[in-house]
Amino acid sequence: MDQELERAEGSMEGVEEENDGDNQQQPVGRGKLSPFLTAIPTAMIKFSSLRKSKIPVSSDTKKLPDAKQSDFLEGPFGLGSLVFPSLQRFNNINFFLSMYCTVVLAQGFIFGFIDLSIGHFEKEFYLSRPEKVILSSTYDFASLLVAIPVAYYGDKWHKPKWVAAGAFLVGLGSIFCAVPYMKYEIVATLEEGKELCIEPEHRTTVECKETIVPHRSEILGLIIFGQCLQGFAAIPIYVLGVTYIYEHSARYSAGIYLGISELVQVLGYGLGYTTGSPNLKPTSTEDLTEGRAHNFLQRQVIWWAGYLFATSLSWISFIPLLCFPSHLPGARKLKLRREKGPLTFDKKLRYKKFGPRLKDLFHALQCLFRNQLLFCYAMCKATESLTYIGASEFLPKYLENQFLLAPSLATLLTGIILIPGGAIGNFLGGFIVCKLRMSCKNRMKFIIVTSVASLLLFILIAFVHCETVRFAGISEDYDGTGVLGNLTAPCNNHCGCESAIYASVCGRDDVEYFSACFAGCIAEKHLQNEKTYYNCSCIKEGLTTADTEGDFVDAVPGKCNTRCFKLPLFFAFFFSSIVFSTSAAIPITLVILQTVPPNLKSLSMGVTYTTLRLFGSIPGPLIFRLSASNSCIYWDINKCGVRGRCWIYNKSKMAYILLGLCTACKLATTFLVLSALLKYDVIVAENAEDMDLPENKRKGTKKRKNYF
Repeated sequence: MDQELERAEGSMEGVEEENDGDNQQQPVGRGKLSPFLTAIPTAMIKFSSLRKSKIPVSSDTKKLPDAKQSDFLEGPFGLGSLVFPSLQRFNNINFFLSMYCTVVLAQGFIFGFIDLSIGHFEKEFYLSRPEKVILSSTYDFASLLVAIPVAYYGDKWHKPKWVAAGAFLVGLGSIFCAVPYMKYEIVATLEEGKELCIEPEHRTTVECKETIVPHRSEILGLIIFGQCLQGFAAIPIYVLGVTYIYEHSARYSAGIYLGISELVQVLGYGLGYTTGSPNLKPTSTEDLTEGRAHNFLQRQVIWWAGYLFATSLSWISFIPLLCFPSHLPGARKLKLRREKGPLTFDKKLRYKKFGPRLKDLFHALQCLFRNQLLFCYAMCKATESLTYIGASEFLPKYLENQFLLAPSLATLLTGIILIPGGAIGNFLGGFIVCKLRMSCKNRMKFIIVTSVASLLLFILIAFVHCETVRFAGISEDYDGTGVLGNLTAPCNNHCGCESAIYASVCGRDDVEYFSACFAGCIAEKHLQNEKTYYNCSCIKEGLTTADTEGDFVDAVPGKCNTRCFKLPLFFAFFFSSIVFSTSAAIPITLVILQTVPPNLKSLSMGVTYTTLRLFGSIPGPLIFRLSASNSCIYWDINKCGVRGRCWIYNKSKMAYILLGLCTACKLATTFLVLSALLKYDVIVAENAEDMDLPENKRKGTKKRKNYF
């Protein structure tokens, strides 16, 4: 036992140098002294440091109890009894962080693919509202079901093995998501669209049954099951893994480590989204060859290969994660060093042990629910999640309608704003609070500052807008012959136009039309890689220009130019607001872990994760999608009469909804942190007074006023 403690003391010299080595200087010429002259002083230094380690940290905490010392025995790096001395160099938090980031990168990559899949299914499969809810919320519901049990029982049994199990489930779930792309034709062939006005005698009638997707239920079932496995894997990774990193990193390094892990996850999501988006572009019927039955595998090979790449990436870290011990060398001293701060919980919970029974779990939850600081910051996590979800849901539609961008360009700019902004914000938040060595109270103030800055930037965004474009059937009534809200008018009633494909054209009258068919165009040309339309019955005004062949052009593809140059300003404001908003994520996590008892840290993260799901990621998409539906002007109606996606939005109403919801979330975050900051001072003062009172007067004080 003594030898193990001595090894722990020696392994912590590097940690002590990290915190105190800056103020120490080596004596000059020490290397020239005789070893006999340095042996006794060195022994005295070790003896004095051993005595200092036994000095009580507080008035009622002299040392760890024997039960807790046995719990914190450090182990070697190895798989069971298979231990190699040469591999002990990996028995540190840095190597664990690298393996942890590998798993997080793989799951972020999978999330990017899954989000693309769900968006594609909504457009191509014409999903019902319950199907959309199930697809978008399966991951959250699955993780919600296991959050509390895994956080409680996982803390009692070898956290790295739980993280390894999560890595295995990540790879297995990715395989289930890859199977539909290996077996079925999901990226279907794009049939020739009816862009031009076609007379009734030349028109072919398409039956409704042709829109039914084969193997639809099998495809959705496999994707849903794969998401369930991802949800089960998330709790060991993001609850027990985060707690393990926090417990084995120095006081002012934990934020940097957690910031790196969050940055890797966001970058993994961006990598998956960027890799998968080109593979969802359907091919035209013109490009079909004789082997049509096998061509879909060639088009989808990168797609399912991406899922298998994520599987291999997560399974690479499976064996190394199994080799880590429950406690790395130096864990006990790091724990003692953290206990030197102000006490923000009942001191009786510091070394209290909870059993494996169900009633012990409920008793532990009861202790956490009395912690007001935990409740405030768990709700902060939920409101921050709502802000990010709202931005990701609304921003592509907002850019497309406010600045008249093509859907592909709007999606690209959304990724450029959210992914780098989120990655930079998460890392900078942890880096700043650690490099400035902020206390718990100063971290709370930092969260308030970033929330207020993000709030002000969201308010400024409301003043960046462009003029409303003239749109036939939406804001223009076809020169008085049509009705607002109806794209059909007497000039195109004979064309049999469909709204399944949105291919806007700009007429020479500076009016935008839903497609060339709704403009009444009956001819088109491809000149110098550009398409132009002619003989459009709905376009009667405007300047006429002739092409190289002398024919007068009536319309060109794309949106009309409103000469609005405010997009860079909007980009700068929104990017900055996302950076400030996400920079509060790591400080919030650090405050939660710092204000709960040491033996309840994992469970507190489980409670935080549950609160995040219940009040953030589960209702968030539903709230924002319902809000977006209220601002929709024109819906896609397919041949069967089923309503699909929204094509055109009321951009003024959308702007108020987007900025209003994001502003409300940031206000809620600011209010919660302010209330927690006020409670923090009261709780710390109350605990300090209670610790100074004699033992026979403490019980009466606690009965009079109890914050936990």
